[in-house]
Amino acid sequence: MLKYSEVIQDKRTKLVILIVITSLTVAIHYGWLTDWLFGHVHWIHALHSRFCYIPIVIAASWFGLRGGVFSATAISLLILPYLFGSISEEGGLSLELVEIFFYYAIGILIGALVDREMQARQKHEKMQLQLERSQRLSLVGQMAAGVAHEIKNPLASIKGALEILGDEKVARSDQDEFREIGFKEVKRIDSTISEFLEFARPKETKKQKLDLSASLETSLKQLQPQVTKAGMQLRTSIDRGVHVLGDQEKLHQVVLNLLLNAIEASQAGDFISVSLARNSSKETILSISDSGKGMTPSEIGQAFDPFYTTKTTGTGLGLSIVKSIVEVHDGRIEMTSEQHKGTRAIITLPGIKE
Repeated sequence: MLKYSEVIQDKRTKLVILIVITSLTVAIHYGWLTDWLFGHVHWIHALHSRFCYIPIVIAASWFGLRGGVFSATAISLLILPYLFGSISEEGGLSLELVEIFFYYAIGILIGALVDREMQARQKHEKMQLQLERSQRLSLVGQMAAGVAHEIKNPLASIKGALEILGDEKVARSDQDEFREIGFKEVKRIDSTISEFLEFARPKETKKQKLDLSASLETSLKQLQPQVTKAGMQLRTSIDRGVHVLGDQEKLHQVVLNLLLNAIEASQAGDFISVSLARNSSKETILSISDSGKGMTPSEIGQAFDPFYTTKTTGTGLGLSIVKSIVEVHDGRIEMTSEQHKGTRAIITLPGIKE
């Protein structure tokens, strides 16, 4: 949106341009420029009169009805000396009066149309702002509900654990178990709040040349024990030395999020595939797919919506954060899925010179 000072400056520039064009057209109308080149020829004078429509059309287009009327009035006044000079010519005065009539007609017609279009645009912008405000309020409401839901259950567990720990009759082994439950639920609350903060106030992205191949290998090693424990298989096809311009921590977060989603959507015996390569356009293509339960077309359409989740736990912010990180890196993410056959996430990032 333009600042007030920029709007004023823009208007002043337009006025200066309009004054210059008006001066030139009036000079042509009087023949000060063309007579010097062509002499006093009737067809050239007829052409002179048409030039005066130019500043009227421009003024009406820029400033609406008031601009069109003002410009038509200004030109009519400026050609008055020529008008009185036409009295002696047969039909000269009537022709000039007809021209003035058309000056006002064109100024009013174009100005009215421009004003109407501007009013419609302002109305649309106002409705758009109201819609965006409603969406923000709705998002705040969803966020509040999501936070309350995700924190309520862990707090109930912590409360129960503390009550049991306060009972001196409880065995030491049971106390250790409930103490562990308390720590686990606190960690869960911390994770939930971190996700909300990452969504609401993402950290600054610090891009640098990054070996995505090495970073991806690190992420896979980190999750390999979890994949093995779940009885799944990990299939990889990673080209060496694939570099991108990006934030290592944020891209690592993207990979972890997608891999964890793939693990949660799968069961023992399923496989998870990860590939990294460059395409013919030198773009970097990262693909993560599973052979799990898959999603319906409706679920795919909502997958990146904040707070949308098909799981019984979780904030539903994971994929929203993934998408925002990918877009900050000037990339794009697409998801395809088929029920009972799995889901595939494809991330495309701009290539860089090695």
